[in-house]
Formats: sequence, C-alpha cells, structure tokens
Amino acid sequence: MEWYNYLAAFFAGAFLANSVPHFIHGISGDKFPTPFAKPPGKGLSPAYINVLWAAFNIVVGYLLLVHSRIRTENDQIGKIIFFVGAIAMSLLLSKSFTQKYKE
Repeated sequence: MEWYNYLAAFFAGAFLANSVPHFIHGISGDKFPTPFAKPPGKGLSPAYINVLWAAFNIVVGYLLLVHSRIRTENDQIGKIIFFVGAIAMSLLLSKSFTQKYKE
C-alpha cells in the first residue's frame, strides 16, 4: 500500500471515533459541544446539530476507510494504523470534554 492509504486509515479511525459521542448525545436529546457552538467546541449545541455532526463524521470516516483499502488487502499495519487513529482521537476528545465541566 502507498503512504496515503495509511494516512486515510488513520483519519478514518479519527473521524469514526469522533462520531460516537456526538451521536450518543444527539440521539439522547442532550446538548453537547460541537464546532458550531459559541464558543466553538466549548459551548453546547442542540441535539439535532450533534446528530448531523455525527452523520458527517460517519460519512467522511467511511469514505476514508473505503479509500484506504485496508479492508480489501491483507494488511495488518493498515488496520493497526486505523485503530491508532481512533485511539488518538478518543484520547484527545476525553481531554477536551473533561475540560467542559471544569469551566
């Protein structure tokens, strides 16, 4: 595989991981920070915005996953890079969303 396939796999994991908290809060009817809140990433957006933001992240993550070709080749490194992207985004989100309750 080419280097850009690995990059696509990493960001596919990141986008798909980012969709989870927004989707869960959105379908639960809870407000949650999005880039569209005021201030961005700190204010709370309504549930429907979170569902739409989650859907956008799912579509982008899926497209990156398909184009990364890690599903069509027997490439363990690509799969590891996908999960590293998901874990990296999860750690960043956990730090970011922990701060929203401290303010």
